[in-house]
Amino acid sequence: MSRSITRQDLIDFVVEESRLLDARRYEEWNSLFTDDAYYWVPAAPDQEDGLNHCSHMYEDKLLRELRIERLKSPRAFSQQPPSRCHHLLQMPAVERFDEPGNAFVLRTEFHYTESQGDELQFYVGTFFHHLTQVDGQLRMTLKRVNLLNCDAALPAVQLFI
Repeated sequence: MSRSITRQDLIDFVVEESRLLDARRYEEWNSLFTDDAYYWVPAAPDQEDGLNHCSHMYEDKLLRELRIERLKSPRAFSQQPPSRCHHLLQMPAVERFDEPGNAFVLRTEFHYTESQGDELQFYVGTFFHHLTQVDGQLRMTLKRVNLLNCDAALPAVQLFI
């Protein structure tokens, strides 16, 4: 059953999505995607797609689930000590509000910090959340993460930006 979506619902969704990642609630975060959705971090500015071009990450449901399982595993050497993250968001801007077409797009400027032991990594960029309503709940059909320095040689990102 569909319900009327407001711009505030869309903004709240984006904020909550980052909160789930910061709290390491990865299964809940992953449930925010539709089954055919992608989490995408392009490797070049203005990259047109993640299928025909190299990307830092282009993860479907299975790849996201595998990474989440690795992050939870006590045998994951790369997670000793465990990584933590923090998202600092600007106010999300609604770029597309097509309620009849059930398609919404938000743009959010962000600063992301990932910490592991004594190391900190900083990333800056823009999120594009493509949302749709499924059974009365907002879900992501695509989360695109445009990093400011996407074409640089980046260190391994352990978590989800």
